[in-house]
Amino acid sequence: MRIRPAAVADLPLLQDIERAAGEPFRSLGMATIADDEPPSVEVLEHYRLTGGAWVTADDADDRPVAYLISDPVDGAAHIEQLSVHPDFARRGLGRRLIDHLADVAATEGLTALTLTTFTDVPWNAPYYARLGFRVLGEDELTDGLREIRHAEAEHGLDRWPRVSMRRELART
Repeated sequence: MRIRPAAVADLPLLQDIERAAGEPFRSLGMATIADDEPPSVEVLEHYRLTGGAWVTADDADDRPVAYLISDPVDGAAHIEQLSVHPDFARRGLGRRLIDHLADVAATEGLTALTLTTFTDVPWNAPYYARLGFRVLGEDELTDGLREIRHAEAEHGLDRWPRVSMRRELART
């Protein structure tokens, strides 16, 4: 498996990955999350064009099996979405995408990675904590993270406990 920038032809496949990755939320009583539509092709194209979309592709046919999209937010690379197709879960693909983003962000002079996530979903906050992210207190949120959390609340994501998390980047 290799990490590469997302291509135009990948974008509908990223939507399929997102839908498949959402299915496990049903078993946690979070059907609304499982049923949520993935980002549109237009939104994914924006990330691709701005250099914020990467995929992990199967070596055999170069088909994406995981993806990450990211925006710069207040001096950090903010992980907007990280999804791994369930058929390829538990192989370290998410971790590898995050590490790739960390390398890219560090070369761009960014200081950290940030994300927002569900606290009680095993493959969300507990997973990110194992990867070196820490939960931010309300007083540590940047203006950009506050805006993101507000938009998520308007979308209904705050029906379940959520947190903002941060992982500092090594200075080079």
